[in-house]
Amino acid sequence: MRPVDAIHLALRAIVAHRLRSFLTLLGIAVGIAAVILLTSIGEGIHRFVLSEFTQFGTNLIMIEPGKVKTTGPSPTGIPSSVRPLTLDDARALERLPHVAGISGVVWGNTEVRGNGRVRRTSVYGEGADMPKIYQIRIASGQFFPKEESENARPFVVLGAKLKTELFGAESALGARITISNYQFRVIGVLEPKGQFLGIDLDELAYIPTARALEMFNRDGLMTLVLSYDEGIAASRVAAAARTLLKARHGREDFTITTQEDMLRTLSKILDILTLAVGALGSISLLVGGVGIVTIMTIAVAERTSEIGLLVALGAPRRTILGLFLGEAVALSALGGAVGLALGIGLAQLIHLLVPALPVHTPIAFVLTAELVAITIGLLAGVLPARRAARLDPVDALRAE
Repeated sequence: MRPVDAIHLALRAIVAHRLRSFLTLLGIAVGIAAVILLTSIGEGIHRFVLSEFTQFGTNLIMIEPGKVKTTGPSPTGIPSSVRPLTLDDARALERLPHVAGISGVVWGNTEVRGNGRVRRTSVYGEGADMPKIYQIRIASGQFFPKEESENARPFVVLGAKLKTELFGAESALGARITISNYQFRVIGVLEPKGQFLGIDLDELAYIPTARALEMFNRDGLMTLVLSYDEGIAASRVAAAARTLLKARHGREDFTITTQEDMLRTLSKILDILTLAVGALGSISLLVGGVGIVTIMTIAVAERTSEIGLLVALGAPRRTILGLFLGEAVALSALGGAVGLALGIGLAQLIHLLVPALPVHTPIAFVLTAELVAITIGLLAGVLPARRAARLDPVDALRAE
């Protein structure tokens, strides 16, 4: 039998039972649509989270006091059993090769008073290199001048939203504000940056690190953040920083985390979550596969005499096998195509209705989903097709 004739017979069998064929491919379509929709949302969230972490640049290294196995600042501050990180440490690290900028960070929550208004917000002590490190732009004025940290003047730079809440449309440059009973002069306002992991960066106030240490009564930095030159391996800079700090502290009582390590770990976790979500959606595909097995078994029983006639006319058993396998694959492929259109359409509709929910459907997902649908049809059709190919032609011709 010519391949064209085989395809014609398979399609004719599908069209002959339109409703049954439609319900069968619908099972596959729903499964594929569920997988595409869930994995699109998962991949969108994956990309969103990674973009959140990289919006401040990718060449960053974080150094925190205390030797721990997990990352993140201590909620209770610097452990008393380790030597704190100091501004002297920051100055020493700044002199290392390939270090582009460094900032010692201290933060706390306090009241900010200005222009007759009061706002409670987070205040961050930062170094003069902060805009360069985090790729933040100044909307008006300037950031802290490069000067000796211990002699830092009482300057403050406001986030865009905090400035608007305190001063409205008026210029804030040169104004005096009070932060936790300390007087500061506004020298700059940052451009809007938005939120980062639930923190509104535009509501923050920034003061020199030395002033923050005094204000929050701390004897050490909560973290050190440094950026390094493009094209330099993070491990190389991290190793140099580790060697320097060990020499200064006498032991490794600090934790160094590169942004590359953070992003790599985060990406692995998000990949696993995306696969898990896709696996949940693929349960529907199993139901669709069972539907194909059922329908193809019924088709073999209904077309027993036709099979006998084909065998009696000399059709080899592999042709019979191919006919029914082709019919199963055609059903699943059509169902997969419908499911792809349905899943991508629903994903885009959800994104239009909820713009804040990131959705992304990579072409690899589309191709994989269609391949999975065809494979399911192939596997589901094997048993009924083998049963059809093994029928005795005489018994098959007698069947009604």
